[in-house]
This record gives sequence, structure tokens and C-alpha cells, in this order.
Amino acid sequence: MKQKLVIPEEVPETVMEEPARKQEKETLITDLPGVGAATAEKMVAAGYDNVMAIAVASPGELIEAAGVTEAASRKMISAARDALSMGFESGEEIMKRREKVRKISTGSKNFDALLGGGFETSAITECFGEFGSGKTQLAHILSVQVQKQFPESVAVYIDTENTFRPERIKTLAEAIGLDPTKALKNVKVARAYNSDHQMLLVDKVEELIKNQKLNVKIVVVDSLTAHFRAEFVGRGTLADRQQKLNRHMHALMKLADIYNLSVYVTNQVMAKPDIFFGDPTQAIGGHIVAHASTFRIYMRKGKKGSRVAKLIDSPSLPEGEANFYLEADGLRDT
Repeated sequence: MKQKLVIPEEVPETVMEEPARKQEKETLITDLPGVGAATAEKMVAAGYDNVMAIAVASPGELIEAAGVTEAASRKMISAARDALSMGFESGEEIMKRREKVRKISTGSKNFDALLGGGFETSAITECFGEFGSGKTQLAHILSVQVQKQFPESVAVYIDTENTFRPERIKTLAEAIGLDPTKALKNVKVARAYNSDHQMLLVDKVEELIKNQKLNVKIVVVDSLTAHFRAEFVGRGTLADRQQKLNRHMHALMKLADIYNLSVYVTNQVMAKPDIFFGDPTQAIGGHIVAHASTFRIYMRKGKKGSRVAKLIDSPSLPEGEANFYLEADGLRDT
């Protein structure tokens, strides 16, 4: 059975934000050199169903997806980039695109102020800390808060450690005046059983947006590195693990950028015994995760049961800390 070619114009604006660079309406993937009906069908099946997807792909990815030669794949990519005018642009044009970026509130004024208004769309926010620091609680809170801020929006929750609790979503929704049944329906949860499954689920998010026309505003991955850490053991596997993790982070970044949604990933930590002064806690994933994340937050337990969120990396915001309490109905400022 042949799949129907889907182009961005068929997706309502309420579901899909315009890509970073506006695509010409008349340009279809079948207009690209070397893309006939059979090749187009293979590419659509592999997820390359619009010109933007091809423009940002690598030759190796298209070779694997469509079975074309390297020369043909490079021609496709070059033609796709020409069609989208993917060259240099002025800072003013980028500023206009940035006007579409939204901030998702946490419900805490302190936390929102730390992040310049909340969790940013078109960005990856990494939150790391030891167990019990509140990373997963924050994931649940964001999944509900986004529905209050953007009515009819959907949160996607990729659960790798069996930590998602629907009861928590219900309690949080009731606390901010949302219908708990509707709030639960608007959180799409998938349990990932290994790193390959986890990466596949990220590809499935695009299907939710395109095929089911869902207005996905946040994608949660809790936790990002659990499976990678368990499957790649020992220094001999470190390079393979980091390469795979790098592909995963770039897939998340592409998703955030094209559909103007926020990606929130939690990360595990390890202790470095050779550090004698300061906090020995360090995030898993090394420089790969650090460089791919737009914002990095370190969460830890504070005094008298409070929590402390420290912004340690941001493209434009200064380092700082926010103090709050984690309670049944969400976050409460100290």
C-alpha cells in the first residue's frame, strides 16, 4: 500500500509551527533531482517526507533510507537547500524568528525568573541531579503546566525508568483548575525498554504531529542516559556510546527546532572521588550532552526540605540559583 506524500502545508498552523526557514509552497520532494515515485515512497516511509527533512539530512542517511548512490543523495540535499534558501541571513531575520519562541512556566516565579520566563521552546533543557532532587517531579509539572498555558496542547513523555505516575498528573491538574481526565488524555506516554527503542520513539513524535495532528508543545525524556549507561559498560564502549548519544541529541534538537516545541531531558549523575573541594557530582554523557543542551540545570536538595535549581549553562542568561519547595500541588517559592 502506497503512502501519501505529506507536505507541511497540509498540517494546520496550530499543530505545526513554521520551520526555521520558510519552505516554498511549490517545492515537493518529487521536484528534487533523482526522486521518482519509487524513491519518494521509500523516503516517506523512512520519515523524509518534506524538503526540510532532506535539506538537514546527511548523505549517509539518505543512502540508507532510499538506497540511492552517494552522488544522488548529495544532489538531493543540495537542491533541497537551494529551495529553502539555506544560506546566511541577517541577525534581524533571526530575531524575527525568535519572536515565535514561547516560555513554558513551571508555576514557580523564582524558577521562571532563573530561566528568563520559563522553559524555552525550540531548545533542549537538561536537568541533572542525584536521585530525589526533583527532576522527575518537574517533568510531571511541566506536562500539566503546558496544558494550562497552551489549551489543547499535548505533552509527550518518554519514560525509560518506569517513573511516570498518572496519579501525579491528576493531582497537579486539579491543583491548577484543569480537568484531570482531559489532562491525562493530553499526556502521551511511551515506555522505552532500550536505547534503540528510545531513539525510535523520538521519530514517532513527528508522526504524532503530522499524522494525528497533535499540538505537541513539550517532549520529556526521563531519563536520557539510563539505557545508554546500562548497555555500554567499560571504557572500550565509550566512543560507541557517545556517538549514539550524539545522534539521539541531534534528533531531539531537530524536533525542537522544526516544530517549535520544548525538549526537557533528565540526566543521571556520578560522583567523582578525585574532587576534594566543591560538589563532586557530575552529569553522565560528558561533553556530548553538555554541548547539545541549550540550557543546563543542576538540581539538588536544599535546607529544610527545599530544592535548589542552579542554571549552569545558557546562551544568554547569567548563572544563578532558584529556591523552592516541591509539594503535592506543584512548586512553591521559598
